[in-house]
This record gives sequence, structure tokens and C-alpha cells, in this order.
Amino acid sequence: MTAGSTATRQLLDELPPSRAVWCSGLRKRYRRQTAVDDVSFTVDRGEVLGLLGPNGAGKTTVIKMLLGLVRPDAGDVLLLGRPARDPRARARVGYLPELFRYQPWLSAAEVMALHVRLAGVTVPEEERRECLATVGLADRAGDRVGGFSKGMQQRLGLAVALVARPELIVLDEPTSALDPLGRADVRDLLLSLKERQVAVLLNSHLIGEVERVCDRVVILDKGKVAASGTLAELLGQRELRLRLDGVGPEAEARLAAEGQLTRTGDDFTVALPDVGVVPDLVADLVRLGVRVHAVEPGRISLEERLLDILRAGSDHR
Repeated sequence: MTAGSTATRQLLDELPPSRAVWCSGLRKRYRRQTAVDDVSFTVDRGEVLGLLGPNGAGKTTVIKMLLGLVRPDAGDVLLLGRPARDPRARARVGYLPELFRYQPWLSAAEVMALHVRLAGVTVPEEERRECLATVGLADRAGDRVGGFSKGMQQRLGLAVALVARPELIVLDEPTSALDPLGRADVRDLLLSLKERQVAVLLNSHLIGEVERVCDRVVILDKGKVAASGTLAELLGQRELRLRLDGVGPEAEARLAAEGQLTRTGDDFTVALPDVGVVPDLVADLVRLGVRVHAVEPGRISLEERLLDILRAGSDHR
């Protein structure tokens, strides 16, 4: 914590037990360049928070400040109820950096043993091997890391982040070197961590992966928070696109009753707060004599929303 931060000291007592990460007003300058400017967010236990933004947005700098690897010029950070620079907090954090290298002459099992010692915890060998199995390296435990492909090294990095039984895991581009099967394995792993109430902070350029696993998203642009919220909050209402024939006034009124209606010839778009109404809506249209040729629920993708936010930010600068 920064010196004299009375409000943050009070938070040590008042912070909910469910809160794994709390940061407020983070700022960092490198000479004349402002890397991070007034960034604030939280991550709860059992939650996956996605940190998004273009290259140079400040994502990795934020992560390093959270982990005590970089000292912020301003702002405060609490990890698992303790100041970020407290070793007792960091002992319960698993971290996979974007760029990492392990000693090529060590085997995967020896890398795991080394990092268990560095973490200062006791993890039985069988449990370390189970951790390797979780990331698909069970049969490569005795192989030297120097012979691993980039994807295998990425899997080993995930195992290292998990091995000390962390309560918070910070992953910086965890799927960058993985094939589609590996990315699917990481998705399953993140979902299992949620079930165990582990908090996850995920920085990734693979927007589709973020959309599949994250509960909330923070979007950074030029060091500032450009937008944040749940996926539902960021992406807005769903749309229902229909191609219909024989739509009379009564059927059109039935469509409009569900939400804002847009019509272009035989194509209709209805803004829906809940796609659960679709079966009843279609049944009513058929009852009213409408021929239904196509029904397509849709929603703006996270990638589209991200681009809209970043473009809007550029327009205002």
C-alpha cells in the first residue's frame, strides 16, 4: 500500500472474504509515457475476470503491479485480503507470465519440484504428477524441458501456476502457443477452478476464449479503463432475426410486444431481453397464419463490442 492510505488500511478489515483482488487508482509512468492511469477493479473468489485491450494498453503493467513486481506511482492493491507486497498474500497466488523460460536441462518433474520449493509449500510428488496430468503432460514428466515444443512448455507453465494450490491465479496469455485442443483443455481447467472457488485473472488476445469462460471483463485502452462489466452488461440485449411470410397487423403487433421491432421486407429483427420467449413467440406466429422460414437468435460478439469501444475512444482523442 502507499504510505498514509487510511482508507485502504480500513479495507483490510472491511473487505468481504469473497474478494480476492481489490485495486484502486493504479497509476504508472515510465519517463514521459503513462502506462497505466487510474485503473480500478475487483476479482471475487470463484470468478474469472478477463483483462482485454490492444497491445500497449497497460494490461501486463497492471498485472505486474498487482503481483508486486512493479511498484505503482499511485493507487492501492489488496490480494486475498493483504497488501500486494506482503509475501503471505503472494504465497497463495499462481502466476503464468506471457514470456517465461525454464531450465532446459531439467525434466518437467524437476521444474515442478523446484517451484514447489520456491513457493515454500509442501506438495507431495504424487500431487505434483497429478498437476502435470491435468495439463496433459503425465507421460512427459521425466523428459527434459529443452525438448518440449512451445505448446508443451505452455502446458508446463500452467502446471507450475497451479502446483502450490493457489487461491488466485493470474494468467497472462495462457493459450498463446496452444492448438485448438490445448485451448479447449485450458477452458475446462478454468471452469474447474471456478468450481473450486479459485479466483482467476485472465489476460488474453483470444477474444472468443474470453467470451466462453469469463464472468466479467475489464477493457483497457491507453492505460485507462475504457469499459467494464459482465458480458450481459457489455453486450446488451440479444436479438432475434426472423424471415417470415404472411405477416398481418396482428402478427406484427405480437412481434412488437416482445421488444423493439425492425422490419426490412420479409426480414424482422426483435430486441429480446430473454431468448426463453422464442418458442412461444414462434408458436403464436404460426397460429396467426405466419409462415416461418428462419429463426436466428443472435447477439453482438465480444470482439465487435471491444472494437466499438476502442474506436469510440480513438474518436474522442
